[in-house]
Amino acid sequence: MTTPKTHTMRLHNRYFYYIKNGSKRIELRLYDEKRKQIQLNDIIQFSNEQQENIFAKVIGLLHYKNFNDLIDDLDINLLADKSISKNDLLKDLNTFYSLAQQKQFGVLGIRIALIN
Repeated sequence: MTTPKTHTMRLHNRYFYYIKNGSKRIELRLYDEKRKQIQLNDIIQFSNEQQENIFAKVIGLLHYKNFNDLIDDLDINLLADKSISKNDLLKDLNTFYSLAQQKQFGVLGIRIALIN
């Protein structure tokens, strides 16, 4: 068995606090070379704009062609928070990652569990 790795990811405050308060349990990212390194049981250190940190264990990996397909399959309460709509989440994701990037790499839903 391989030793779990620790990965670092920066988040906008809104999404950082969704994870911190426990509503967001799936982090959404492009499935690029950096994210292809992530394995089950790895640790992710999330930081926000104020340099706060939280740690989470990777408990699942969900592969999709694009964010639209991923968001369609899952409840908003897993992806962000009930205070944001799926359409608003998709708009944010499409701002962070172009449709061309999504087509080139695919996308990844990283199921996480907070570590206290």
